[in-house]
Amino acid sequence: MMNTGAILYTEKIIGAFPGIDVGHQFFSRAEMVVVGFHNHWLNGIDYIGKTASAGRKTSMNLTGYNLPLAISIVLSGQYEDDVDNCEDVVYTGQGGNDLLGNKRQISDQVLKRGNLGLKNCMEQSVPIRVVRGHKCENSYVKKVYTYDGLYTVVKYWAEKGVSGFTVYKFRLKRVEGQPSMTTKEVCFTRGRIPKSISEIRGMVCEDITRGLESIPIPVTNLVDDPPIMPPGFIYIKDMKISKNISVPEIAPSGCKCKGTCTDHTSCACAKLNGGDFPYVHREGGRLVAAKGVVFECGPNCGCGPKCVNRTSQSGPRFRLEIFRTPKKGWGVRSWDYIPSGSPICEYIGLLRKTDDLDPAADNSYVFDIDCLQTMKGMDGRERRLRDVSLPSYLQKVGEDATESVPFCIDAGKTGNFARFINHSCQPNLFVQCMLNEHHDISLARIMLIAADNIPPLKELTYDYGYALDSVMDAEGNVKQMACYCGAEECRKRLY
Repeated sequence: MMNTGAILYTEKIIGAFPGIDVGHQFFSRAEMVVVGFHNHWLNGIDYIGKTASAGRKTSMNLTGYNLPLAISIVLSGQYEDDVDNCEDVVYTGQGGNDLLGNKRQISDQVLKRGNLGLKNCMEQSVPIRVVRGHKCENSYVKKVYTYDGLYTVVKYWAEKGVSGFTVYKFRLKRVEGQPSMTTKEVCFTRGRIPKSISEIRGMVCEDITRGLESIPIPVTNLVDDPPIMPPGFIYIKDMKISKNISVPEIAPSGCKCKGTCTDHTSCACAKLNGGDFPYVHREGGRLVAAKGVVFECGPNCGCGPKCVNRTSQSGPRFRLEIFRTPKKGWGVRSWDYIPSGSPICEYIGLLRKTDDLDPAADNSYVFDIDCLQTMKGMDGRERRLRDVSLPSYLQKVGEDATESVPFCIDAGKTGNFARFINHSCQPNLFVQCMLNEHHDISLARIMLIAADNIPPLKELTYDYGYALDSVMDAEGNVKQMACYCGAEECRKRLY
């Protein structure tokens, strides 16, 4: 990918990196290289060299700078002389390590390349991105890398290291005014998942699902005094259907695969998805890319329940917690790392006709099934069906789509934990329409998928998709609701 220029940012960037916030996690060094965040899959220091041969070029104006300049470092415990106190780091320069995993120095380090780049950053007050790597069983390389923000080099020196060889040391201090680090939370969660109910602070319910889900979901409340449970709500695992709605009973013919679908050239369901499977066989199945609609295997398919093309039908697979927030009501967070593309949950509730909703009722838990609008690219949404070969009857339905949304999911009184997931103007989940039991796009399943690698204890959010001034009260007056998502690009209003 580097040789063909298929990197997201092909030119090196000093300081803050577009789209990568503090707490962002990469599940391999290769992911950092592909993005252009840290351009070496092995070296701990990435730097801008004096010539193009020392690394990729940068479009930044470097006139007056003394090169090389370090732009990022990775702390992963490779050197025996490192000292990491989170906000204050003593970093051992590069070189002289045997790279065999025992962290031992076998020769002297020299002040050149990345080491010289760190020295020059100190002298010219250039900030450096710091990434920490730690073990993670959920990562396909068994490590995860967390971006912890910008640091400045405040001091450097040479000394004899533990093994008797000269090493260069660099003291770095974290730049003030940045978001709080998440590495401490990550390490805490990795090291001490609660062993008993008594360890969960503010718990008001051990399992809101009452055993309906395979993994219990506790509820915590450290905001209200006395703490309360979510009121007026009954947890269900499967969708309820209003009596005046007829869900298609005849399922699609399905594929003829046996056991699990592996050959995309012969699988009928793969052909519906543009000739390939929508998921990769990793971490229980991960969606490759968002689509207008994903066709999963259904009841008439020859494959079994472990087929990767049934990924969204397996139920929640991460340890989750519903918690009370100060301004946004209830929210949901995970105790586990969530890799990008992982299905989180289906939005469950009462399937209703939109026309049957009471306009006077104050119900914030209604989800419109608007897959047709998504397919048509309405409201400025990106058309995402160019890679999907729809059956002829679905193509006609898509062409006839109007702005009306005939069906919705009402989770006001009954539903699953999806109803507690809050809005964000910069969310870490996205909405994906799914079909498996039937092919009626107006009654598609609504899934929430991880849009990014999500660290533990990070609140799960998706964009509710309201247009400003689009919500009216019973008298036809515009209703407004403030947004407290806290995102850097927050629109300040939910609607």
